[in-house]
Amino acid sequence: MKKPKLLSALLLAAMSALPASAQTHQFTVQANKLGAKIQPTMYGIFFEDINFGADGGLYAEMVENRSFEFPDRLMGWNTFGNVSVNDVKPAFERNPHYVTLSNAGHNQKFTGLENRGFFGMGLKKGMKYEFSVYARLNNLQGKKARFRVELVGENNVPISRDTIVVTANKWTKYTATLTSNKTQQKGLMRIFLMSGDAVDLDHVSLFPEDNWNGMRADLVKDLEDLHPGIFRFPGGCIVEGTDLETRYQWKNSVGNVENRPLNENRWNYTFPHRMYPNYYQTYGMGFYEYFLLSEKIGAEPLPVISVGLACQYQNKDQDVNAHVALKDLQPYIDDALDLIEFCNGPVTSKWGKLRADMGHPKPFHLKQIGVGNEQWGEMYPVRLAEFVKQIRAKYPDIKICGSSGPSADGDKFDYGWKEMRKLGVDLVDEHYYMSPDWFFKNAGRYDNYDRKGPKVFAGEYAAHAKGDPNSWEAALSEAAFMTGLERNADVVYQATYAPLFAHVEGWQWRPDLIWFDNLNSVRSANWYVQMLYGTNRGTHVLKLTENDQVVKGEDGLYASAVYDAPTKNYIVKIANAAGEDKTIALNLKGAKNVKSAKVITLHANDLHAENTLKNKDAVKPVESSLDVSGNVVNITIPAKSFVVYRF
Repeated sequence: MKKPKLLSALLLAAMSALPASAQTHQFTVQANKLGAKIQPTMYGIFFEDINFGADGGLYAEMVENRSFEFPDRLMGWNTFGNVSVNDVKPAFERNPHYVTLSNAGHNQKFTGLENRGFFGMGLKKGMKYEFSVYARLNNLQGKKARFRVELVGENNVPISRDTIVVTANKWTKYTATLTSNKTQQKGLMRIFLMSGDAVDLDHVSLFPEDNWNGMRADLVKDLEDLHPGIFRFPGGCIVEGTDLETRYQWKNSVGNVENRPLNENRWNYTFPHRMYPNYYQTYGMGFYEYFLLSEKIGAEPLPVISVGLACQYQNKDQDVNAHVALKDLQPYIDDALDLIEFCNGPVTSKWGKLRADMGHPKPFHLKQIGVGNEQWGEMYPVRLAEFVKQIRAKYPDIKICGSSGPSADGDKFDYGWKEMRKLGVDLVDEHYYMSPDWFFKNAGRYDNYDRKGPKVFAGEYAAHAKGDPNSWEAALSEAAFMTGLERNADVVYQATYAPLFAHVEGWQWRPDLIWFDNLNSVRSANWYVQMLYGTNRGTHVLKLTENDQVVKGEDGLYASAVYDAPTKNYIVKIANAAGEDKTIALNLKGAKNVKSAKVITLHANDLHAENTLKNKDAVKPVESSLDVSGNVVNITIPAKSFVVYRF
């Protein structure tokens, strides 16, 4: 009777004497005991208009400065002949400037405009482009004016054209459809005056036919395929503005697109090494469009509004002109209350009617709102308290998200959490942009968090690998870290990677989840990590341990497990950060009828590997299947890999 025990002891001793890389790890998943519920919002995305993420990016408008409202009225335009800027009897009150094209004064000279868009106009062969403009005859005696609009290729030769005849003395919208007969990375649009009569032009616009509600179809698809649970917008620091005047004001971003006023982008002069003085927000893609996008990609919307503090990085606390006084705070609170009404109010309410007039009579079902972005210190909670009081009184079911400041720890962070608990906010927004090493070492960050009080919203995070912005090392460290988010779903309510987009010629910050030029986009290795979590979220946490301890970096391994009630799948996620393969005996304790598994492996031999527009598949998931017999499954996790098993 004692021999089997002795044999087992000898085997265990022999295994313990083997080098770590040769050992078989023993992982146990309590498959028959459901743990904490995982929120549908658990994995999501955060949009900020940085790196030309909106105008010149997700917003599909191809014309820069289409309404001539940049401080330099003709920025983005080349002019020839007799062109002037005017504002007499404008078409749009809040965008009053327009151009007048007049006769050049010689029958061999022309008057016109050229616009190269954002880093050139990307034109696709066979694609139709919808041109529109508001125009009128410049004088009451004029009978008609003609102008030609052209798409022009990189060799300066027109590739498509149409003629528009203006016959009205009042502002009228005119349209034309142009089809490109070739693909061009750096095309342009040209307008020629073809008659003696002068003509006024405003809101000169060009969209690809395949746009979705004014957004680039390929970039919308990149978001949709992530299957995000939450969509935080519109920022970030642009919510605060460099000053209060340039903060993001949602009421300016709704209503008639042509009459939404221009706003200076917080990021145009921020980085001396990458300044973009032409970086403005037309608000063509505003809050209404963000809510539509949330519906399209299946994500719950999370709008963020100003708490009355301009960016604290750019202003001192004692700068009275940078921050609204407490006695003057009510209009900012009203903006928050009115936003909730815009989203959820009946069509008989003021802001609910505007939503309906814009084409969405049904409510957007807003459940959360963020107040302030990355604020810190005493100025923040005293202002936030007023928002909490009035939002709770009028909309008690709306969750309020407060901030813990700009860093992952330290005095500002501790103070922020203390004050958020006092105020009783529902969620506390944590931000951390750290090295891959930090992410590997902090996979257990939330294991010992207080289970009472506000939940965690990891609202901005990304691993910053030195010299390799979107390297596989960064993505793998995020995959490892996210096992800790998943394991602690009773504390972590949701998380969003940041930032979302970057134009390859207009970036100011990296890494970024999705890179693009004017024709194409590329999904980073980090995108694939987020996608694998988003599409394998599950509904309940399952306890996964080795030797009764959670797996958070020992021998380079990180792991978590969930159960997905709709599919009745057991899902196990394992990251192997080590330089050698790891063998694991995975015990799905209490699981029933396990016969097979789908295996998704994300791997690169080179930690510096990075997906680019020239090599989109340097890091890409590979699917395989695994036959299973019984509840103990022997698996091998390749070195430098993230693997998802669906049993």
